[in-house]
Amino acid sequence: MATLLIIEDDYKTNEAICEYLKPAGHNVIPAYDGGEALQIFRENGIDLVVLDIMLPHISGLSILHEIRRTSTTPVLMLTAIEDEYTQVRSFDGQADDYMTKPFSMVLLGRRITALLRRSGQPPLPQTITFGDVTVDFSGYTASDSTGKIDIMPKEIDLLRLLVEHKGLVLTRSQILDELWGADYPIIDRTVDTYIKNLRKKLRLDCIVTVKGIGYKYEV
Repeated sequence: MATLLIIEDDYKTNEAICEYLKPAGHNVIPAYDGGEALQIFRENGIDLVVLDIMLPHISGLSILHEIRRTSTTPVLMLTAIEDEYTQVRSFDGQADDYMTKPFSMVLLGRRITALLRRSGQPPLPQTITFGDVTVDFSGYTASDSTGKIDIMPKEIDLLRLLVEHKGLVLTRSQILDELWGADYPIIDRTVDTYIKNLRKKLRLDCIVTVKGIGYKYEV
């Protein structure tokens, strides 16, 4: 997987991001100020940078400028600053994406995956096999040795979400927000029903229940 540099001076936020991304197989390196961050970037093969703007010693925008002098490595700005001027300056400085705090870990993971895919990291395969069961994400179909399996599009979307976040625990609320939207009138237990159906229809033992929290895809 990729080597990610997380530049964030708030220790709790930095640690939370790192712990969220590690189980997906990424090599995650934290940095807490601008000088440290630039040194780490120069000495390591970094595939993507998550960069806060308000940092001690050297601002995030200055770090972005330094990175762009020598590298096209994807940079995702992550900051509490929401004003249009700062966002425009970030994109003028060739930032690849911009997220404001507070943020969704699931959405951050998705955006990192998209940036890595665009920069040449391997994308999620369009088909995946579990024993004799083959799932086609692009065609929203599943089949086994006896033929087509009756499966709903939303069940395919749920499986894709779990596979994309391999090793990461997704809460029921995160799954609901991602697949149905935060304002959709649906209860947490709906996720449990969809998970139950996925396990039964595709004979899966790789979707793990994390008691009291949610689910994760684990190979």
